[in-house]
Amino acid sequence: MVLYLYKKTLIFTIVILFLGLSFIPSIKTVTSQKNKLYIKTEFFDFYKEPNELIIKDIQDGIGITYMLSNEGDFNIYNITINTESFGRFFKIRSQKQINITELEAGKTIKQKIKVFGIGIGLPISNTRIKLTINADDVKTRERIILLHVFGPFVKIISVLINDEESFEGYTLFSPEYHTNTYLINNSAEIVKTWKSDYIQCADCYLLENGNLIRASLARINPYFPGGGMTGRIEMFNWDGDLIWFFEYTNNQHCLNHGFEIMPNGNILLIAWEKKTYAEAIAEGRNPLTIPAGVLWPSYIIELEPIFPEGGNIVWEWHVWDHLIQDYDSTKNNYGVVKNHPELIDINFGLPLGFMDWNHVNSVDYNEELDQILISSHIQNEIWIIDHSTTKEEVAGKSGGRYSKGGDLLYRWGNPQSYRAGDPDDQMLFGQHDARWIRKGCPGEGHITIFNNGFLRPQLFYSSVDEIVPPVDENGNYYLETGSAYGPKEPVWNYTAENPTDFFSPIIAGAQRLPNGNTLICNGYSGAFFEVTPEKEIVWTYNNLYPNFLNNQVSKIYRYPLNYSGIGDFSKDIVNKNYKAKNYGIFDFPDLLNYFKK
Repeated sequence: MVLYLYKKTLIFTIVILFLGLSFIPSIKTVTSQKNKLYIKTEFFDFYKEPNELIIKDIQDGIGITYMLSNEGDFNIYNITINTESFGRFFKIRSQKQINITELEAGKTIKQKIKVFGIGIGLPISNTRIKLTINADDVKTRERIILLHVFGPFVKIISVLINDEESFEGYTLFSPEYHTNTYLINNSAEIVKTWKSDYIQCADCYLLENGNLIRASLARINPYFPGGGMTGRIEMFNWDGDLIWFFEYTNNQHCLNHGFEIMPNGNILLIAWEKKTYAEAIAEGRNPLTIPAGVLWPSYIIELEPIFPEGGNIVWEWHVWDHLIQDYDSTKNNYGVVKNHPELIDINFGLPLGFMDWNHVNSVDYNEELDQILISSHIQNEIWIIDHSTTKEEVAGKSGGRYSKGGDLLYRWGNPQSYRAGDPDDQMLFGQHDARWIRKGCPGEGHITIFNNGFLRPQLFYSSVDEIVPPVDENGNYYLETGSAYGPKEPVWNYTAENPTDFFSPIIAGAQRLPNGNTLICNGYSGAFFEVTPEKEIVWTYNNLYPNFLNNQVSKIYRYPLNYSGIGDFSKDIVNKNYKAKNYGIFDFPDLLNYFKK
């Protein structure tokens, strides 16, 4: 009798838990509140494949139903549909392989997947269905359906795309307000996890030796309460042991945003420094634009790590050393702004830049040219500077490989900043993650930029822009006197078909892959996707960690399967000293014992 009561209680509890999940928005609903792409397009179903074989209208309920449609002009032959289930107490009850001899052009057929089992709770990636479709002259299509299941009832959480055209590898990411860093494969399975004691990971990178580097929040710095605050960078080995860290945060300076690993093992880091009201006035700042009494101009440091803690700053570049102003002829840096595109106007960048005047949010390095690429968010520009300078030369206007000291070699995105254009000429709007395209990738030497589109006139929408800088083989940039730096427009860009469906007002990034595809991180919504040069989406992932309400990610990286930094997956996927709780599929004996207590 007691056992019977326990069974009834168990069943009732599971039903309530499952039905309760129906009131929790799924990933598509939550992300739609941030980015209309996901609710309007039903899990990326807007994606129209080149061969016109479309998987669409994937629905939950009693089992799963979906539509398979031939939207091309020709019949498709010998279609094979394979369905696999993943989950401890979860099985497919319908036919796992279906063969369709012919699907006529313009025809649509409905398919149903019958299931039975139990799989509720977190992480929801424990319970999934993989749907793989092959056909003659059709590239393989794969959909991964993450779900909750109770008996025959299904609640879909997310549908992911993994098509044949995607670049196979491992994707590294770390949610901003979380301590974990994840490595997933193209099937969205977590293959490795690192755990830190610190949140706010603004950037992470896997070295060729298998060590992980991540930026993190050392502590709240009340002197620099700005977005992107970190103050700490740390390194873990493949097994998850902390092997090095460096903290740089006090009342005079603070690390923020990301970093760049240099070939010699040094690290380029972004920091704020404090300038007082008097210091700002002396350099020509308009006193009406210092309401807080301080400015935080950005600077770049090159750090030589010292293990197991700390490092030597061996080189640094300061915005403050390369200023111009035409506000007050009695103060320093007075001159004609339009005649000095190599300098930065101390009074440009309002109204957002009252304290965090530049808000530099990314840094990149080109070894061949020995140049550094910087994204200045408030100026809506990217800048390039010479890294070959000495400590003395970098603060001046001469010396170094390009004979310009630390002055700007190139800038692009907003020629208004040096009086060479008007609002119609502005191309960048709150951009992030400016990168040179790496060797071996199509577009090598070009620059990709995640153009957030914040305060873009008329419509707020994001784009990924690829530009060809006007640089010669020696690393010199062409500028016609009295005009703006080129190019006039990107050579390639990605936007959504309905532009406002793709918008990340903050953070985000993009990476050009070796096969020519571009991996995109919509940081605000935690959505990752890969597009071909023809802008077809061939891979997607919706970040689910630490939960679907708090899943923002600054940037991501894809590594090829043969990358030397990929270690042994046969070991525990999390740090040796950290054991994650299993919130996945319920174990009936354990659950029953729980109710007996």
